[in-house]
Amino acid sequence: MSRIGKAPVVIPAGVTVTREGNTLTVKGPKGELTETFHPDMELHVEPTEIRVTRPDDEKEHRALHGLTRALIANMVHGVTEGFAKTLEISEGYRAAKQGNRLVLNVGYSHEVFFEDGNGITFEVPAPNQIIVRGADKQRVGQVASEIRGKRPPEPYLGKGIRYAGEHIRRKAGKSGK
Repeated sequence: MSRIGKAPVVIPAGVTVTREGNTLTVKGPKGELTETFHPDMELHVEPTEIRVTRPDDEKEHRALHGLTRALIANMVHGVTEGFAKTLEISEGYRAAKQGNRLVLNVGYSHEVFFEDGNGITFEVPAPNQIIVRGADKQRVGQVASEIRGKRPPEPYLGKGIRYAGEHIRRKAGKSGK
């Protein structure tokens, strides 16, 4: 039995969970998330917890068991507390918030824009820091990755946009005579 899959997902107060077939909808103070899961996984929604069971011990079912439970746990965590990714910008580049848009000046001849929406919000506490927030863990990570992709950190000077705490492997530059 999967150690992750057999653990129940506790439903906190203020969160409602509805199930239609293998589609689960979770509503909470931070938003609403809907996800359709594999038809072989059996979802048991009770008033205080959600349990996931699998029909047999096939390799695919064992893999899906823990995955399904983890996705449901992320949905419940997302609508109660939300997820956040912090990005750091190196010197010479900067970010700003204009209305509901994130504006990046990252060395191009033009500014790069990202719009709030689809449950994603941006915060810019300092010109060299961006915080991406949202209820959907996958979407938060995807948007943070797209922002980082506009100017990924380069290995010689370390300049660019990186995740907070990310270590950049540096390369030696030219060696003179």
